Amino acid sequence: MVTQSSALKGLVLSGGRGRRLRPITYTGAKQLVPVANRPILFYVLENLSEAGIKDVGIIISPETGKEIKHAVGDGRDWGLKVDYILQEEPLGLAHAVKIARPYLGMNPFIMYLGDNLIGSGIAKFRRDFEQSKADASILLKEVDAPTNFGIAEIDKQGRVIRLVEKPKAPVSNLALVGIYFFSAKIHEAVTKIRPSLRGELEITDAIQWLLDHDNKVVSHRLEEWWLDTGKKDDLLTANTAVLDGWTRRKIKGKVDATSQVNGRVDLGKGSHIINSTVRGPVVIGENVHIEGSFIGPFTSIGNGCQIRSAVVEHSVVLENAVIEHIDRLEDSLIGKGSFIVQGNGNHHAYRLTVGDDSVVEL
Repeated sequence: MVTQSSALKGLVLSGGRGRRLRPITYTGAKQLVPVANRPILFYVLENLSEAGIKDVGIIISPETGKEIKHAVGDGRDWGLKVDYILQEEPLGLAHAVKIARPYLGMNPFIMYLGDNLIGSGIAKFRRDFEQSKADASILLKEVDAPTNFGIAEIDKQGRVIRLVEKPKAPVSNLALVGIYFFSAKIHEAVTKIRPSLRGELEITDAIQWLLDHDNKVVSHRLEEWWLDTGKKDDLLTANTAVLDGWTRRKIKGKVDATSQVNGRVDLGKGSHIINSTVRGPVVIGENVHIEGSFIGPFTSIGNGCQIRSAVVEHSVVLENAVIEHIDRLEDSLIGKGSFIVQGNGNHHAYRLTVGDDSVVEL
């Protein structure tokens, strides 16, 4: 076991190409797609800061690195010192650890996937890791489709026996949550493993190497919710969970006398609701115009949107989108600057995923 000689650092993975969230991620980083009107990555940085982490390295890609840098800056908004580490190709989570070694040095660190959300803080897991003197600590959560995840097999005492990445015949339904604690021993592990069949250095293989060489690996079951927001349905589920758990009623904009705003609705300044009904939990950004419409519940609407004569429920609408004369829009993800209009007079409910700056005439 390597002695943990200095302060815990953070390593946030914000590279990748976001194929599962296309078309939204054709024009933007998946980690910056908003949940309840805040980029997913901001929740990650907030969680690290609240756990007492001060120094964070963010893995970025050539495609979206500038966008990540512009959004996060130097990290001072979260009380962090942020450095950026370029990963030229998405060659796996263990590869990200490998290229981050000059930044991490001999420090223990927490690796946090930038598109993951959990329903709790991580301070307690940090304390447990540091007290355990382990070389790795993993978080586990029961899932319905274990073939889609890295899976852990544990014994009756809760000790980790084996890890397998996306097993065809899983022996467990305990998935590895995208939050890992490591000692510097992981650097040796990532140099010893080989690429998987999909051509990536898998972090599950690196942790398995630690197990095979008698290094201490501990695990904790996550009691709260965990969501990997890599697909539209997962993103909508995350939006629902965050709105349901964390939204409070704040009315900073204007609501006219013919409108009703019921429940936990966060209405940004400069926004106007006219002759409409909004039923929370809902988050509405700044300078939004809603007229003759019904909004909610479990909907987030970004800054500068315009919604007229429409019904929108259980959806994420990104900034500056326009939705007009839509009888019912539900379970949808609408990109920035898009224009959605129904002009044929038919009455339908729609479920849409629309990329940025698109025009959809129904």
